[in-house]
Amino acid sequence: MSESGLPKRISSLGEETARRQEDTSLLPMRAARAVDSDRLRARLQGLASFGAARPGDIHGGVARQALTPQELLARRWLATEFAGRPGYSVGIDAAANVYIRRHGANANAAPVLTGSHVDTQPLGGWLDGAFGVVAGLEVFAALDAAGLRTERPIETVMWTNEEGSRFAPGLMGSVSYTDPARLAAFRDTTDAQGVSFLQACNDAREDFAMAAREAGWRWFDAPLARPLHAYIEAHIEQGPILEARGLQVGCVTAIQGVRWYRVTVPGRSAHAGTTPDAARDDAQAKAIALAHALLEYGRGQDDDALRLTIGRWQCRPDSINTIADQVVFTVDARHPETRVLDGLEARLHALLPPGAAVDVLQHKPTVGFDPGLVELGRQACKALELRHADMLSGAFHDAMPLAGFCPTAMLFAPSIGGVSHHPGEHTHIDDLAACARALAWCLAGLAQDGDATPADSRNTDSSTPTR
Repeated sequence: MSESGLPKRISSLGEETARRQEDTSLLPMRAARAVDSDRLRARLQGLASFGAARPGDIHGGVARQALTPQELLARRWLATEFAGRPGYSVGIDAAANVYIRRHGANANAAPVLTGSHVDTQPLGGWLDGAFGVVAGLEVFAALDAAGLRTERPIETVMWTNEEGSRFAPGLMGSVSYTDPARLAAFRDTTDAQGVSFLQACNDAREDFAMAAREAGWRWFDAPLARPLHAYIEAHIEQGPILEARGLQVGCVTAIQGVRWYRVTVPGRSAHAGTTPDAARDDAQAKAIALAHALLEYGRGQDDDALRLTIGRWQCRPDSINTIADQVVFTVDARHPETRVLDGLEARLHALLPPGAAVDVLQHKPTVGFDPGLVELGRQACKALELRHADMLSGAFHDAMPLAGFCPTAMLFAPSIGGVSHHPGEHTHIDDLAACARALAWCLAGLAQDGDATPADSRNTDSSTPTR
């Protein structure tokens, strides 16, 4: 057996052929072992400096919203290290998603894609999607350091507007990639200053193309929906499960289903001091009773996978001495099984007081990941002797729209205290490096399958960036 856990394929084709076959079987392990935690940390800290609330302090929070000057600078900085190297090229598509390509021996083979996003919440943490992008670039650095070449190209992507904090909704870049017709619906969306998503994308494309021209980077055309061999996204968990179980890597099997509701409860406004209890129609009292009953129903299911959250709560007229005539609140319900969410929705309707109404704001079914890629992640963790387990993602990620487009999976690193979308977001570098090694093992193995198929994209490399 080889050190990768796979049998060495020694044949009678001659010593050179045998050596090449052995190298192929060892390549995932060699790539994983070449991942360098110091290099990974330095690149993550460098990225965190773009938009840092407190310069030099990664724990002070990062403000780097989609397609702002800070994010554009961060994208160029990340690309610079690799785009100037032989064997690399860059591209940007109509949704301003940025790609860094490490070329493979077979230029006509569809690439293996990894990455995530570098935009943040208005004040977020330093890891979130940033880890997935930097982990992809660390795989490039590891392959280069080990002198390894893959058959297929490998690309690291920076998706546009995953967070949705500047332009709503989120996931605009990855959704547009997998379904280009959706881009037209996003283009007229504006931010708080009235800047349209179309204008921001055009500015970002010109900014990146200008950087490529000035630096002489090799360029490739990057149309939306071009074929991909597979997509694996590394991410921090953003929850407490892995840390609590002492695990290093989560092999994500699915992103659980989510439904958002807006509940409107009417009442009649009256004076707080003069209206007897029997004469009141108090929207606040009715809404509180409804919310408590719904939460009690959720707890009564004794189902650890069920997530039920009362989020926004708005009272009208919002006066200390006036009985409310309307309360509007939101419900966020999440579970991997449709029947459970259906049952909760039915219970919500049954609990409504007279005149109350429910609007569905979002209804996303569970998205399952490719079983073969999930198993590949498990194999990587076993080969690398990493403590791991299968798990669900409770949050949305760019891997969600990709799952309907090509074979897709995710790998999670633990989050200390489960904190995310907050300046306190943090993960030990040893855990980040462990997840990056598992990613390298998977990407190197996938990229060794270099046979072009009819779905594979043609080679569109050029030396001239388009606008």
